[in-house]
Amino acid sequence: MTTSTQPKPTIDTVGAATLQSWIDTDDDLIVLDVRSGAEFETVHIRGSYNVPLPLLSEHADELAGRLGRRTVLVCQSGTRAEQARQRLNGAGVEAAHVLTGGIPAYAAAGGDVVHGTQRWDLERQVRLVAGSLVVTGLAGGKFLSPKFRMLAGAIGTGLTFSAATNTCAMGKALAAMPWNRAAQEPTREAVILQLPSRGPAPQTQAS
Repeated sequence: MTTSTQPKPTIDTVGAATLQSWIDTDDDLIVLDVRSGAEFETVHIRGSYNVPLPLLSEHADELAGRLGRRTVLVCQSGTRAEQARQRLNGAGVEAAHVLTGGIPAYAAAGGDVVHGTQRWDLERQVRLVAGSLVVTGLAGGKFLSPKFRMLAGAIGTGLTFSAATNTCAMGKALAAMPWNRAAQEPTREAVILQLPSRGPAPQTQAS
């Protein structure tokens, strides 16, 4: 009688406490924050690298050459980090994990974070704008013209599409607003060069 060996399941998520222990003990760990530059300036995990999701998606193959070791992807809630994990996985990076609960969960667990200029995070801004437009549509439909209700319907349709496709057009639009721009936005060259090279650096003998 023969028994088949089942492959070990891939762990795609990691909790805040586990990440803290990895940071303390794993010198090869790389933490990538895929939020916008402005969100990163507001608060980020000490020692993490800022690679916004659009930049990561565009240059995933190049980044894959720098991520041959354990990688943890971080965002505000985990949604963008999961998108980044799937993109990197398609580029051949299998050792990528998503931080469960994002930055808020890590900070709440006592993780070492760096605070800077305070802004609302992008996902909170999306909720504010979407909610305001729905209220405007309903109020306008009651007091001004029934056509205003179409605005509420359009927002509801957009949110449904966003959930179904795991994308957010409103978030992308808000990210481009002046108040959501960092003092120095990450660039392809800066992202590639800031990451440690894959594997140990060659040793040189002193003469």
